[in-house]
Amino acid sequence: MLSALERFAPLPLQESWDNAGLQVGLTETEVSGALLCLDVTEKIVDEAIRKGCNLIVSHHPLLFRGLKTISDLTDVQRTVMKAIREGLCVVSMHTNMDNAQGGVNFRIAQKLGLKDVAFLAPKTVEGVECGSGIIGTLQEPMASDDFVIAVKKAFGVECAMCNELLRRPIRKVAVCGGAGDFLLDEALKSGADAFITGEMHYHQYFGYEQQIQICVIGHYQSEQYTAEIFRDIIEKECPGVRTCIAETCTNPILYI
Repeated sequence: MLSALERFAPLPLQESWDNAGLQVGLTETEVSGALLCLDVTEKIVDEAIRKGCNLIVSHHPLLFRGLKTISDLTDVQRTVMKAIREGLCVVSMHTNMDNAQGGVNFRIAQKLGLKDVAFLAPKTVEGVECGSGIIGTLQEPMASDDFVIAVKKAFGVECAMCNELLRRPIRKVAVCGGAGDFLLDEALKSGADAFITGEMHYHQYFGYEQQIQICVIGHYQSEQYTAEIFRDIIEKECPGVRTCIAETCTNPILYI
């Protein structure tokens, strides 16, 4: 199972600050079922137990940095304790899945119906073609207000944070799931009419009026379909393994 995921998104593709791969558990454990999610929390562990899954595959790592203590002091420590106590394995595919061909950003592009999709900032790591973000073309040009409405509908978001609406049709769209503001200038250089990401710093919105349509939809919302990628990989490479996409919403942000 782990090898199948890592063949799709090899660990060397992850960023230097990341901690993708095995988080908790034994590598030789026989999988009874895999719960697929964005974040690993105590409630996700509880859902895995209820559904008879002894493997959790997440996008965001449970462990970003080492723990000096494992107790009941923090949510991460409690989650680790519960996973170990219940005999669960936790595997995370984070920036390696962001950077992989067919990874997170390609799934976002699929949900938007983009065509001619390519890496926005391509690179090669250990002979593997990969990159940050993607750029693609809409099936038909759209007015900016219609475009924002379509994005909101595709991702089920209650609101989108945008700069001044563009007064020209949107054709080329750049995308980076999660925190993607580091690619905004690259999107502009690529000729994109719009840039979609999950979160962006306040001051990044200034100075792009009528240059590019910024559309920020929320970190969780932008990456919510990542579990579908895990499902597709496992069903193809490990057809005997039962998969469940998590029903627990782990988004910590409420829109009130």
